[in-house]
Amino acid sequence: MHQLWVFLPKGYLFTVCIETPVLLIGLSPPHSWKRRLAAGIWLNACSYPIVVIAMPLWFGIDSPAYLPVAETFAPVCECTLFALAFHTADMRRRDKIRDLITITLANLASFLLGLWASYEGWLTM
Repeated sequence: MHQLWVFLPKGYLFTVCIETPVLLIGLSPPHSWKRRLAAGIWLNACSYPIVVIAMPLWFGIDSPAYLPVAETFAPVCECTLFALAFHTADMRRRDKIRDLITITLANLASFLLGLWASYEGWLTM
């Protein structure tokens, strides 16, 4: 359990550094740069502790269920939070879809780069 808490800030910063540029570039035009930047920090602050602390305790870090559940939960959680906070009735449907795709791609990028960094020994628990 202690190692999960030690890993949390390092992993969170790594994830924010990967996902925020994707959000800055990919989120739809109605969102300001300030909102895009805040989304990179806020969305991960909501989902990351659950993925890194709670889910390993529920499933076990070595469980075959952990990775698929965690990596599905994160984008679904973040897309839901973002849509509830920032999507309005007058927004175009394609802008809303673009936002959700961008958030999902940001999560995919951090997952893949996290795997690579773990494999290289740069990001370990």
